[in-house]
Amino acid sequence: MKYLRKNSILYDIYKATHYILFKRHIYGLTSSLRVLPDFIVIGVVRGGTTSIYHYLGQHNCIRKSAYDELGFFDDNYHLGLNWYRSMFPTRFIKNRIIKKYGKFMTYEVTPFYIYNPKVVQRIYDILPKIKVIAVLRNPVDRAYSNYYLGVRSNDEKRTFEDAIDSDLKKIQDTSNDDYFGQMIDKSYIARGFYSEQLQIWMDKFPKEQLLVISSEDLARKTDDTLAIIFDFLKLPNYKIRDLTKRNEAKYPPMNQDTRKMLVDYFRPHNEKLYSLLGRRFDWDR
Repeated sequence: MKYLRKNSILYDIYKATHYILFKRHIYGLTSSLRVLPDFIVIGVVRGGTTSIYHYLGQHNCIRKSAYDELGFFDDNYHLGLNWYRSMFPTRFIKNRIIKKYGKFMTYEVTPFYIYNPKVVQRIYDILPKIKVIAVLRNPVDRAYSNYYLGVRSNDEKRTFEDAIDSDLKKIQDTSNDDYFGQMIDKSYIARGFYSEQLQIWMDKFPKEQLLVISSEDLARKTDDTLAIIFDFLKLPNYKIRDLTKRNEAKYPPMNQDTRKMLVDYFRPHNEKLYSLLGRRFDWDR
């Protein structure tokens, strides 16, 4: 391996083979017998996607991927399709579940997919008929939660006010064409520009393959929201027993002046989203 130049074709082949054989073991060796996902949950970060990963896998017709946040279509794409297949059930499991329950679906959840245009094209090229679910959270609360994720991991030393002030200055100095590619991955604010992110998916996939729900509905009206998802997937409704919220975090309340400023800032961006979706979320307060 030391003789292989990184980012070369041979190095990529070596790495993919290594991950399939030595990291995925029997799952990698049986990858050709495994299915690809029927739907993907694409976002957003700090929007309840870990909870939804655990909820949906409890439906008797659904089996989840090996773990949450596979990141195949962004960070792990070089590992190849066999590595991706190794994360899902075999065709034998699929046939057994269809025989028992009448239908079968499998899925993955990676919240970073939503804002990456390259991901949209890759998914469309490999899985053009896939169903896509986006879970959106009030961008003000999402930004604050994402900030405290950085604080807890010791990656963020600034105050929230300093962090968003820096964000807003960069966004003001950056064209819309640039911020997706250059700064959205590191921006608490830009990740909340949902209309721009979803438009890329809507330009590629027909509307009947896309479902957008709110994180707030998922948290407060969990059963009703899951019923909407099952209907979208054309599966029978199913009572999910374990509705424990995952990856919940506690942090101090946001400064009210800061919150008011951010609510005002995001209002026109939210209006663009509401116009795109043809419905509203209760976020502007």
